[in-house]
Amino acid sequence: MTTHEPAKTITVARARVALVATVALLAAVDLGLKAWAGGALSGGQTVDLGPVQLRLGFNSGVAFSLGANLPAGVVLGVTGLIIVGLAVFAWRAVRTATLPARLALAAILAGAVANLLDRAGDGVVTDYLHTGWFPTFNLADVFITGGAAALVLASLTGGDRAENPA
Repeated sequence: MTTHEPAKTITVARARVALVATVALLAAVDLGLKAWAGGALSGGQTVDLGPVQLRLGFNSGVAFSLGANLPAGVVLGVTGLIIVGLAVFAWRAVRTATLPARLALAAILAGAVANLLDRAGDGVVTDYLHTGWFPTFNLADVFITGGAAALVLASLTGGDRAENPA
């Protein structure tokens, strides 16, 4: 063991704590907005914010309502397994990933966890962002899509791995 190994362990541990904290914070923000939307928009109200409207909707499927006819338990189970795999991948990737890649992984994981927790109660995900030309979605969907795009961009530009990994 060299004198640098304990510092690496601390750095990896900090990065993992930051990953978990970021996932928890982003998921909490999304779940809070879903709870607000469920109450404030429940009477069919629509709030026009320019390019985006706030309009309450529910999705029993996953992306673009795929699997909407499957039992909720199947959707929950498969989604849960995918999230566990993603969490293990993110946990391990922290060792060599750059900050942008770690943030992208946290965003993807947070969005997935928030949608899973939302679905666990009644079998549907609460959506509240509507553009008029695209299916209604939520902030967790933005986290997943934005995180995936950022991760792909980081990978294509070589910015996904730190030069001196922790």
